[in-house]
Amino acid sequence: MVTERIYIDRNNIDKKLLERAGKVIREGGLVAFPTETVYGLGGDALNRDSSAKIYSAKGRPSDNPLIVHICRYEDIHVIASDISDMAVKLAEALWPGPMTMIFNRKSIVPKETTGGLDTVAVRMPGDDVALGFIRAAGNFIAAPSANSSGRPSPTSADRVIEDLGGRIDMVIDAGRSDIGLESTIIDMTSDVPMILRPGFITGETVERICGRVAYDPAVFGSENKGVRPRAPGMRYRHYAPKGELTVISGERDRVRSYIIERTAECRSNNVRTGVMIAEDDDEWVERYKSTSDLVINIGSALDEDKIAANLYEALREFDDREIEEIYSEEFNTKRLGQAIMNRLLKAAGHKVVRL
Repeated sequence: MVTERIYIDRNNIDKKLLERAGKVIREGGLVAFPTETVYGLGGDALNRDSSAKIYSAKGRPSDNPLIVHICRYEDIHVIASDISDMAVKLAEALWPGPMTMIFNRKSIVPKETTGGLDTVAVRMPGDDVALGFIRAAGNFIAAPSANSSGRPSPTSADRVIEDLGGRIDMVIDAGRSDIGLESTIIDMTSDVPMILRPGFITGETVERICGRVAYDPAVFGSENKGVRPRAPGMRYRHYAPKGELTVISGERDRVRSYIIERTAECRSNNVRTGVMIAEDDDEWVERYKSTSDLVINIGSALDEDKIAANLYEALREFDDREIEEIYSEEFNTKRLGQAIMNRLLKAAGHKVVRL
């Protein structure tokens, strides 16, 4: 299969090109498309064969649910039931945007799309290209991130092709995704909204709208082993580079001294190492370079939006340079820190050294 790549200018969206992409979906094919979070791999959400193709192309476990993307709020009533007043409030306040809500599934949605569950995850993306693509398809779009299962999610079409080129029909290239972390997932099937995956929409925002919020233990590191995942990334290793990633936690000077010692030791043993840091001052970047093969500064420690946007691309750059061991400092920012660390810890397989 040859993967076709079409280019869309966000400032002048070509609807004819989106119609071509929509036709691929209607014919049962797969199209990777940009959203404000990461690139998604889309298929017809109501076609069980399309969902099976998504799992196959990604190498994704078939019990890991797909998110159904819609382009009109009222479509939620077609695919989901038992929609509470709180869910309506959240949708009115935060859609279109980087929020996914889980509801009880209507039978129109095949279980091949929901990972065998009786619930369905629904999102209305806040990206004009994504919304135009869904409208052009004339269908609901089932879409996980457009990467090989377990790898860092792609924030550009180049990374999609790197993973899935030759396995999918088309990629819509509209440049880099803005946010860089997947949507916040909120389970709305109980009385209290429960965050299953943190993202750009914070728990504080949900609580302000709904009056209360709960968190699944997996958000804080519990892996729920033996339990079928209710949302993408709940159990399986995600976002991981090929090299072994370790997060170093503790007082900053001790953390940095430890990383210098470890990378120096690795260098003496001919092990290629990388370091990920968020720092305004170039001094520590240069010090890390003295013992490491690749140092990536993913942004100012005060600019958490930039840290989030650059996280996955940094992990992939370590792969590009064949880095064998990666050390990352913690990123305990105030607003997005929980979401950033959730992804980083999963990428590390929860391997943390606490000093």
